[in-house]
Amino acid sequence: MTTAPVNATPPAPDALRLSGLTKRFGDKTAVDAIAFHVRPREIYALLGPNGAGKTTTLRMIAGLLASDGGDISIFGVDAIKDPLAAKQIVAWLPDEPLLYDKLTAWEYLEFIAGLWRVDTKLAEQRAEDLLRLLGLWDNRNDRCETFSRGMKQKAVLAGALIHDPRLLMLDEPLTGLDAAASRQVKDLLRQKVADGASVILTTHILEVAERMADRIGIIQSGRILVEGALGELQARVGAEGQSLEDVFLSLTRQAEAEARSAEPEPQT
Repeated sequence: MTTAPVNATPPAPDALRLSGLTKRFGDKTAVDAIAFHVRPREIYALLGPNGAGKTTTLRMIAGLLASDGGDISIFGVDAIKDPLAAKQIVAWLPDEPLLYDKLTAWEYLEFIAGLWRVDTKLAEQRAEDLLRLLGLWDNRNDRCETFSRGMKQKAVLAGALIHDPRLLMLDEPLTGLDAAASRQVKDLLRQKVADGASVILTTHILEVAERMADRIGIIQSGRILVEGALGELQARVGAEGQSLEDVFLSLTRQAEAEARSAEPEPQT
């Protein structure tokens, strides 16, 4: 019989762990007791068709929407019992960039850093680093109302990262970005993961998930159908070597067919 050393270091908590997470809107269950986890230094892609429950799930994790049941743990912090502590280590980037149009990019980052009580000198350095990385440094004194859709998306991402969060949650982060801007965002996300952060993102661009994600979860009708690395998902449907798009369509179509066959026959 072996015993663990008395001074053994306990394993690091998951970056994110959901258990039984549920959300209802009236008589509709949008998220149905889902459970999955995101590991430290991992990019996790949460994929699903429109209305599957992806954004609702992220909004509950971010503390913007109350759940109707279940647990949310972020790096060991109970996000339901201690939402303020959880929010301090989380970044949330919605699919629509929301900015204060009359502020310049620099003023916007100063404002967001102030909300998080980031030290002024540290905030200035982080703001410069982020604006340079995202190609916005030359536009730092331009008002946000003059920005293109892609520039606004990058400015909001900089604002989300100004307090150096440990968990990044991104809902369709590449929407509206051209190829160069998409590369800047993807490079920044990889750098944040290399520095110790974790990322959970949604995207309808399956090639992005295939190339970037360490693991993938596929959600439909508020339930996780399957999760794992791409190779594990391919093996699940007997599609070794096929694209994530092929795997995704196979799994979601199978789930739709099973749901239809389970429906009661109409009364005549």
